[in-house]
Amino acid sequence: MENSPADQPHAPTPPVRSHSGQASATPSDRTDPDGHAGPTKVEPRLPVPDVAGAKYQHAVLAQPPEELTGLRLSPQQRIAAGVTAVIKSMEFNWGEAGVGRGTKALLGLNQTDGFDCSSCAWPDPDTHRSIAEFCENGAKATASDADDKAAGPEFFAKNSLAALSRMTDRDLNNAGRLTHPLVKRPGSTHYERIEWPEAFGIVAQELNALASPDEATFYTSGKVPNEPAFLFQLFVRQFGTNNMPDCSNMCHESSGAALSPTLGLGKGSVTLNDIHEAEVILIIGQNPGTNHPRMLSALKIAKQNGAKIISINPLMEAGLNHFRDPQDFMNPLKALGAMLGGGTQITDVFLQVRVDGDMALLRGIMKHLFEAEDLNPGQVVDHEFVKEFTTGFEGFEQNIRNTSWEDIEALSGISRAQLLEAANIIAHKQKIITCWAMGVTQQRQGVQTIQEIVNLHLMKGAIGKPGAGTCPVRGHSNVQGDRTMGIWEQPAKEFLDALKKEFGFEPPYEHGLDTVESLKAMVNGKIKVYFGLGGNLLAAGPDTEIIAEGMRKQNLTVYVGTKLNRGHLVTGRTSLLLPCFAHVDIDMQKAGHQMTSCENSMGVVSQNKGILVPLPGNNILSEVAILSGIAIATLGDKIKGDWVAMTENYDVIRDHISRVIPGFDDFNEKLRSPGGFYLPNGPRHRRFTTKNGMANFTTTELEQYEVGPDELVMMTVRSHDQFNTTIYEYNDRYRGVHGERRVLFMNPEDVRQRGLQAKDLIDITSHHEGEQRTVEKFVVVPYDIPKGNVAAYFPEANPLVPISSVAKVSNTPTSKYVRVTVAKAKVSTAPAAVRPRAEAVPA
Repeated sequence: MENSPADQPHAPTPPVRSHSGQASATPSDRTDPDGHAGPTKVEPRLPVPDVAGAKYQHAVLAQPPEELTGLRLSPQQRIAAGVTAVIKSMEFNWGEAGVGRGTKALLGLNQTDGFDCSSCAWPDPDTHRSIAEFCENGAKATASDADDKAAGPEFFAKNSLAALSRMTDRDLNNAGRLTHPLVKRPGSTHYERIEWPEAFGIVAQELNALASPDEATFYTSGKVPNEPAFLFQLFVRQFGTNNMPDCSNMCHESSGAALSPTLGLGKGSVTLNDIHEAEVILIIGQNPGTNHPRMLSALKIAKQNGAKIISINPLMEAGLNHFRDPQDFMNPLKALGAMLGGGTQITDVFLQVRVDGDMALLRGIMKHLFEAEDLNPGQVVDHEFVKEFTTGFEGFEQNIRNTSWEDIEALSGISRAQLLEAANIIAHKQKIITCWAMGVTQQRQGVQTIQEIVNLHLMKGAIGKPGAGTCPVRGHSNVQGDRTMGIWEQPAKEFLDALKKEFGFEPPYEHGLDTVESLKAMVNGKIKVYFGLGGNLLAAGPDTEIIAEGMRKQNLTVYVGTKLNRGHLVTGRTSLLLPCFAHVDIDMQKAGHQMTSCENSMGVVSQNKGILVPLPGNNILSEVAILSGIAIATLGDKIKGDWVAMTENYDVIRDHISRVIPGFDDFNEKLRSPGGFYLPNGPRHRRFTTKNGMANFTTTELEQYEVGPDELVMMTVRSHDQFNTTIYEYNDRYRGVHGERRVLFMNPEDVRQRGLQAKDLIDITSHHEGEQRTVEKFVVVPYDIPKGNVAAYFPEANPLVPISSVAKVSNTPTSKYVRVTVAKAKVSTAPAAVRPRAEAVPA
């Protein structure tokens, strides 16, 4: 790695990531250097290179190389965005895409006649849009998509999979856009060029050779627009399975699982204008300054209108503190004041909750509200709303009143007095919005915590009126739209019936496998073909080495994507890497310039029309064309629908959608209106389409969990220079971390108690149900985090997240609750033992 000081410790080879307590294992002789002994049997092992590199020189690493790049620490920043965000956006954009190409892309980003941002799903304004309607996050994502470098067949001819796996995730992304379809054939060490018809034929041959359609699983990234998402689920269901895991399973599945039975819709109930009108906004388990920066502009308007903001998070992030609006620097009348001023104060009350303590915290606030109601009958609880629109209030009230203050304070880490301060802000307000993200959804009781959020809104009547409601903030551009299009392993009967009527085939009605269950089935040999439409499941999922083992056991892995990532390198016996267009690319088909559509966090569907000519000399296809080619090759005479017509003109796809999915009538006409259109939202209008037609209070159980005397509770977080699993750089300037990602944020007292100090090298071990998982050579960073809690970046810390540790109901991996211990690193140049994972993977 460049810029590595001579005295910086280095690992000459990637050290072992192990499941402790297992005997050493030496891989048996095999013909395939990627670890494939055949289509059905693979030894359970972690192929890790030895120092000499002789025995393992062709092994493909499932995790980034662990060479440290030289950590530099600076003070934690208290102001998000500002002129620095503008400079960083331009630097990255022009560096990736070039000045002309990059600037053109930014000018079309999030415009009514342009393309949708491929990063977060924060909504665009309904009316006026700035000429620069994007944030630093979106600018980086767009620049990466608009990259003018090519990773073509020559690149892969020069670099084996093993060699590519020793590159960092940043450098893999920076290799350039994929330009041609590629195949890794059985026994090969390289991807090589293949023509599209042969690629489609390989997929068809492997799928049709399966004993059952349920021996394949089909994963979808939230970056996929509506039209290809609809075609994907149509193909998979015509093939005969509901094995359709997606990134929702790992992020906001808990939101849908909580909101559907309580409010009747698994989405939020507010609009962007509601944020502006709110009197109180609660931000729980979310870091908008890094993950949804445009949200800060909405919070600024809310603050100017008098809103109070309560932030609940284990870390006081810069974006929760103050915000300097980059738009002000583009206004000559505001630029000087923006540069000299401290920005807009975002948070009025900050509650530094313990990791996984949000449920107890919410109970404390509501317990105070009931006590206030006792003193002021009818002034705090909206009894009229409760009586007319809800059920279950009495049981909920009794449950809150019976919760002891001792449990609330112990589990949340927040004092009764601090909770009273927040409750006093809420008590006499009804225009209340609660925003949350994965800091809540990835907890053990994420579903139940969100149900407590709903309880708070129902007792206050704070839903179905301007300025009030629930706001799960989605982390990817069309993750909500993909679910609307039917990307789900548990499709509703009504949806399948409509699909059957429209296309004339019998869809499977049995529920399929979600992400976690698919991964288990892959490891256990029950899944033999993995198809990934976008994304990087290897890096996004839990238990990285188990995912890698499952991928290596596949007869075929299919990856559709725009740029190279580590997930493409850990392959089945045969693997296909199929390049597709990004949002920014012009998609020309027989009927002309095509557009797709995306649905944002607030249920607005808008057009996505690329504006950049794809790289010269490429052989890229659209996602629609790729899926149609595979469907035609696989289904043959059994195919239903005119897939050629749908490929030539995406209006045909939208006509089908309009007849299958409620709310999409006149889809083509509505999509062409400036700004798109809102989908129906019952809770927004106090229409609760639950089974009983009412909004339902929930009586939840507040559970206490044992943590060992030396154990800490870890959560995973993003750095500022990454989007999901895509790493742009090694910095996290808001948290004051530069040049390194392998860090563990620790409370200073926890550091001292363990005989450590800043920048010490440590090994981290997670503990779950008698199993241990270890990652090596992380760096200690003392930080303002609650005692007993630690934080680390993903995907580097994902190997510590057990695949069997999931949230109740939603089955979401608990990346926000991992019990760990730390110890000084065993720095050695000798080869480490290779240990296989625990044999048993829960079925």
